[in-house]
Amino acid sequence: MKITELKGIGEKYAQLLGRLSVYTVEDLVGLYPRDYELYQEPAFISTLSPDYENTNVVIDGVVSKKIDVYHTGKLAVISTFINDENGDRIKCTWFNMPFLKSSLKLGMRYIFRGRFVIKNGIKILEQPQMYTRSQYSEIEGTMQPIYPLTKGLSNKTVANAVHQALEKFDAGLEKEYIPGYVRQKNELAEHNYAVVNIHFPKSMEDYIQARKRLAFEEFFLFVLAVRSLRNSNERIPNGYIIQNDSRTDDFIEKLPFSLTNGQKSAWTEVKKNMSGKGLMSRLIQGDVGSGKTIIAVLALMNTAYAGYQSAMMVPTEVLAKQQYDSITKMFNNMGVELNVSLLVGSMTAAAKRKVYEDIENGSTDIVIGTHAVIQEKVIFKNLALVITDEQHRFGVNQRRDLSDKGNNPHILVMSATPIPRTLAIIVYGDLDISVIDELPAERLPIKNCVVDESYRPNAYKFIENQVHAGRQAYVICPMVEDSENIEAENVIDYAKKLSGELPDDIKVEYLHGKMKASQKNEIMEKFSKNEINVLVSTTVIEVGVNVPNATVMMVENAERFGLAQLHQLRGRVGRGGFQSYCIFVSGNKSKKTKDRLEILNKTNDGFKIAEEDLKLRGPGDFFGVRQSGDFDFGIADIYTDAKVLKSASEAAGEVLDKDPELELEENRYLAEKVSEYTVKCLEKLNI
Repeated sequence: MKITELKGIGEKYAQLLGRLSVYTVEDLVGLYPRDYELYQEPAFISTLSPDYENTNVVIDGVVSKKIDVYHTGKLAVISTFINDENGDRIKCTWFNMPFLKSSLKLGMRYIFRGRFVIKNGIKILEQPQMYTRSQYSEIEGTMQPIYPLTKGLSNKTVANAVHQALEKFDAGLEKEYIPGYVRQKNELAEHNYAVVNIHFPKSMEDYIQARKRLAFEEFFLFVLAVRSLRNSNERIPNGYIIQNDSRTDDFIEKLPFSLTNGQKSAWTEVKKNMSGKGLMSRLIQGDVGSGKTIIAVLALMNTAYAGYQSAMMVPTEVLAKQQYDSITKMFNNMGVELNVSLLVGSMTAAAKRKVYEDIENGSTDIVIGTHAVIQEKVIFKNLALVITDEQHRFGVNQRRDLSDKGNNPHILVMSATPIPRTLAIIVYGDLDISVIDELPAERLPIKNCVVDESYRPNAYKFIENQVHAGRQAYVICPMVEDSENIEAENVIDYAKKLSGELPDDIKVEYLHGKMKASQKNEIMEKFSKNEINVLVSTTVIEVGVNVPNATVMMVENAERFGLAQLHQLRGRVGRGGFQSYCIFVSGNKSKKTKDRLEILNKTNDGFKIAEEDLKLRGPGDFFGVRQSGDFDFGIADIYTDAKVLKSASEAAGEVLDKDPELELEENRYLAEKVSEYTVKCLEKLNI
């Protein structure tokens, strides 16, 4: 049923919803809230401790100070103080809302609901909404959904449309497809009940039950789908028998470093796959800096020496050029006579045509590139190996598009996502797994510190000293809201402020997700050449390039990031021969936040960090910050829902043990769901 059949959804709103991949009523029902507004009972100001920082709180208060209006950068700020009935007071600030000045009169009483922070010892409510007591009483105790949005689309519009969609959904209830014994064993709610209560729960208990069911079914279908893919891979014969070549062994001997035991083990497994009876579909999971790329290079070499072509796809042009330069330089220095081509979107039409010709006639052995590699014009003569990098968010569809350039080539996926091995085995059910769990001996461990905002001047001085010693630094700012505009302003304003704090001879630039690809490439190229000394950025640099000269990573508001993401950000430094440092600045003084960040202070092992983060957060942290989003399920999260993932995996195994092909009548609807999921949804998961 088309979305335009809902009242109030014309072509304009249909186009906006399309940006969220919502085209039908069924799609809209599957657009789960990203969070909820919890309209709790008003609290006393005296009870607001640092543990409440960065959460929404409600205060019943009276305006007790004259309104102040001032500007900071592009923002107009209104502020005042309110007192509760105990006489305690809290500051309220609003950004770019000058019209409020006429409403905020001394002595007026409202219910204020906003984000609580503490700055310089002062308690503050940021951007609070105001209600009369009667208005607030109507919504107190409820949970109102907050949906993913795009510019021009309001939460109210989406919520009204979802209300209508659920009415139509309810009229044609979906058949229950999870077997009864699985639902009973795992205490799962009925599917239709869960769908209604994930959007508009009447209580927290209803929400918890609904979310558990929907998270379980996402994992359940996912595991069944990837196991089906793995079974099909195991049945595909190896059409490209690639034996190990003595020239590759000579190359390893000449390397200026020795392979670690983890690298040797991974390479042995890759060689065995490529020369075996079945198609290789392998994941190399290794921490940041563990040396996964050299294993990829060895696989590329063996493939070329066997007379076949291979392709390695990376996410950005800067990284593609850097990988190309690194590999060609290595080959030239060590006398490796293989033809390597670079293919990126910004190349001239003539340059692209030459690369297309070389690929098609077979004179190119190895192609390094971006998404340009999977364009229709690229025709391989005999593609036998495809390498992609999971960390850089290549989805199943893109992997498949590249694979389709050959006739069932070997697949090698590299991942720096530090998830526990038990979870990796479940999540990557369609791939064999090699783990590189040690860093090369020459890598100096990164020195870390977790500090509060008062340390910032010392951090700036430290960055200044490092730059004057010839090094470079990153400063990471969080995305404060889900608006790219606010994200951009945040980074731009911070870069301007930092420029004022550092000497004039230090070049500071900024980078954020709203910039054009060409702008981002230009900035990263300048940074990699040390034409920029300090780069202020959002997490877009998480998928950045290798800059061995960068020795400082400073992360502002570190408490807003998942530990896995912080660890990957930290991996941007420590890539050269210089001692490197990471400074985590926390704006939250709560013990829980400090304990969590201290994990990063104690270890540089991404796998240990993931395990500890899992223990601290647990499956009950429903409103916690999602990790870096590498596994883009609709509602489930492999970290916070780890126990649910394990249960769903066990349940899938139990079902397949009884009915491997899902042919029994009791599994008829489940088989349809798995098939539908595999075709329509699996490509949405960035694995």
